Amino acid sequence: MKKLVLIDGNSISNRAFYALPLLSNKQGLFTNAVYGFTQILLKILEEMKPDYFLVAFDAGKVTFRHSDFKEYKGKRMKTPSELSGQFPMIRELLDAFHLQHFELEGYEADDIIGTLSKRAEEIGIETVIYTGDKDMLQLASDSVMIYLTRKGITEVEPFGPKEIMDKYGLEPKQIIDLKGLMGDPSDNIPGVPGIGEKTALKLLHEYQTVEGVYTHLDQITAKKLKENLTTYQDQAILSKQLATIYRQVPIEIQWEDLKVDDKGYHRDEVYQLFVKWEFHSLIERLGMQKSKEEETEQKDVLLIDRLTEKNKTKWEKILGEEGPHAIYVETIGEQPHGRQILGLAVTNGKEILFINDQQLKQWTDFQEWLQDSSKTKWVFDGKRVEMVFFWNQIEIKGIASDLLLGAYLLNPQDGSPSLAEIAKQYHYSGLQDDELVYGKGAKYAIPKETVYVDHISRKAHAIFALIPTIDEKLKETNLDRLFYEIELPLSRVLAKMEKIGVRIDSQRLKEMGEELNQTLITLMEEIYELAGTEFNINSPKQLGEILFDKLQLPIIKKTKTGYSTSADVLEKLEPHHPIIGLILKYRQIGKLQSTYIEGLLKMVDKETQRIHTSFNQAITATGRLSSTEPNLQNIPIRLEEGRKIRQAFIPSYEDWLILSSDYSQIELRVLAHIAEDENLIEAFNQDMDIHTKTAMDVFGVKEDEVTSLMRRQAKAVNFGIVYGISDYGLSQNLNISRKEAAEFIERYFSVFSGVKTYMKKIVEQAKRDGYVSTLMNRRRYLPDIHSSNFNIRSFAERTAMNTPIQGTAADIIKIAMINIDQEMRRLYLKSRLLLQVHDELIFEVHPDEKEMMMSLVKNTMENAIQLKVPLKVDLHFGKTWYDAK
Repeated sequence: MKKLVLIDGNSISNRAFYALPLLSNKQGLFTNAVYGFTQILLKILEEMKPDYFLVAFDAGKVTFRHSDFKEYKGKRMKTPSELSGQFPMIRELLDAFHLQHFELEGYEADDIIGTLSKRAEEIGIETVIYTGDKDMLQLASDSVMIYLTRKGITEVEPFGPKEIMDKYGLEPKQIIDLKGLMGDPSDNIPGVPGIGEKTALKLLHEYQTVEGVYTHLDQITAKKLKENLTTYQDQAILSKQLATIYRQVPIEIQWEDLKVDDKGYHRDEVYQLFVKWEFHSLIERLGMQKSKEEETEQKDVLLIDRLTEKNKTKWEKILGEEGPHAIYVETIGEQPHGRQILGLAVTNGKEILFINDQQLKQWTDFQEWLQDSSKTKWVFDGKRVEMVFFWNQIEIKGIASDLLLGAYLLNPQDGSPSLAEIAKQYHYSGLQDDELVYGKGAKYAIPKETVYVDHISRKAHAIFALIPTIDEKLKETNLDRLFYEIELPLSRVLAKMEKIGVRIDSQRLKEMGEELNQTLITLMEEIYELAGTEFNINSPKQLGEILFDKLQLPIIKKTKTGYSTSADVLEKLEPHHPIIGLILKYRQIGKLQSTYIEGLLKMVDKETQRIHTSFNQAITATGRLSSTEPNLQNIPIRLEEGRKIRQAFIPSYEDWLILSSDYSQIELRVLAHIAEDENLIEAFNQDMDIHTKTAMDVFGVKEDEVTSLMRRQAKAVNFGIVYGISDYGLSQNLNISRKEAAEFIERYFSVFSGVKTYMKKIVEQAKRDGYVSTLMNRRRYLPDIHSSNFNIRSFAERTAMNTPIQGTAADIIKIAMINIDQEMRRLYLKSRLLLQVHDELIFEVHPDEKEMMMSLVKNTMENAIQLKVPLKVDLHFGKTWYDAK
């Protein structure tokens, strides 16, 4: 028998949205509903193998039922924007799978499904319906099976006539009578007040239908029940009508339209979407390969010299000529601080010279050329080039342009572009991706010499060819000052910081590891005592059995293998039992032990006894720096045990000190300046606590009446609203209702009207210009600002609001770093800048320079730029980073 699968699109999308955390990709598109829907879709296709398939959606808010009852579904909350924007993406997904979806004005998805299942039944096609709506049970028959979603996103419970009889003692058609009597609050179907499921079932078991109940009304002895039935008879009949699925929808779809391609879905189309949405696990699960469009292009022939004694004199002459030379140095392996050089290529744009590692170390004249600051060098990622040479005891000066930084400013995106990607963007052909040449991860391998010599040489040639184009575009877009006065000099400062690294007290880290182990043992014993037995706390299966079977805690979410014990589930369970708080702390301490104690110990350089992180200058679309290998910008500070990890970060010498200098609320100060909001400006100019001030204004209370809860809520709004947070997002952050969150936002904007005006104007500007800028003219292009997809457009609008603020704050601290470095060099200070952690700079300070560094750092940071409000910097000294906070 042929099989038809019908999916209730709205119901399943809602289920996926609320079952999964609020996921988003690097572009900020919310994707949790799409991801969950995709998992359900794949499971259905793999297990059901349908011949025909359709997803039905509600077309709009108004249906034919509203003519009978205007309040139908009237109490439903507005769909969160984070979900509504994903519906077009789900339709896009179905199109890529070449699967039909359908909606019709005036009808609900239920009616479409009811109509098609009836037609299928009439011609002998078996139907399976996927939904979360129990109303659909009325459609069950010998050839129609309803799969109701349960906990999680892929767990379902099948219902046919037998299952409905076993559970409710009813036939499928009586489901509408059940709803007629008890109503359905989710659809605002009123039913009869005072009648719940238990009473409704009892009545139907005796009288079969709503009409049967009223025929035998005189037999009902319960006074209040009889009174309610009598009073609300018309409402009961109407409720039954509203719950009845209409099965005569005028659908002009042929069975041929619903056929599933027996060859399977179109992998290239699906792959492209999965890449865009960053569904990496699904790409791996489906074994998808790169599409043909991503294969390499035909390469041009280049003139490549390999260094020999015969051509050395020729190249020394070429290198002595005026004009720029492009350099590319390749290291072995994928580490950002790669030390072993595979080879180097240098070009004047006409000829290319390839030098291997041994030749580079022996050719002293070339090393002297590298160190000559009067010789102009063009590079890709100058900081990396500096670090490679540094680890090989070679110095490079005279870097005058950096292709990575220039291309990044012209097209800032989350994620650092490769040289091959930039080349492709600017129509330079013939350069392969590194992955195609070397492989990636476990598949990384050095190819034969002719291959890597050609590849490295082509990189140098691409740099020389592309930099003039990049430079011209920087000038056209007024980004040249940002490039030459901030990004390029900052690259030299960051390289210096990476070379120095930060000294680590490995012994202290090991001691902390032992302390955390003891804490874990204590927590484990307390957990076992409360559980009444020993078990593997790290096993979700065993933990689930303890919490939900033994301790009988409420089940929040289920998975394929049992109960969910994810962090969000445990947080909801915390008020129910003291064991939950201990388990959460056990997990936090375990993560500190594995990720930070053990992780940091592995990253301590054996030669220097320091950690040399890599600062990424071209990886965030906002202009902020990031830190990797290891990430020293996310050392945890919420738990005291996490904060103590900073005790292991110490100065280079015993009598030196660590200095922490931190901008106070810099983003809100930038907002006050950009938005020209009088209330914000006044608060900062009077040096008030901005969150307390916000709470006073929003709640209408005096300063001494502001509670800690008020301040916490005000703080969440201060930081959240700036980034376009929705009432749904704020409600999740503060664990309040969406209505309360919406009221809070409304009150905030009534007080800080300048912020509201700014947000409106900056979005309008983005729509007009296609981009927004920081005060230093850093641009972020927003091609999605006109998107018809609400989700995509909303993110672009939030980005428009946020970028000038966060980007300006990032620019300010970069300027401060450059200026501080210049002053420290001018004064020949021994103290050194070690780390940048977002709005904070960390120094190691010579004891004789303490007062000078306090003055220099504070004045330089607070005067990096002039705003309508003062910049404020908090300074702290200590023997360790921990002590300096």
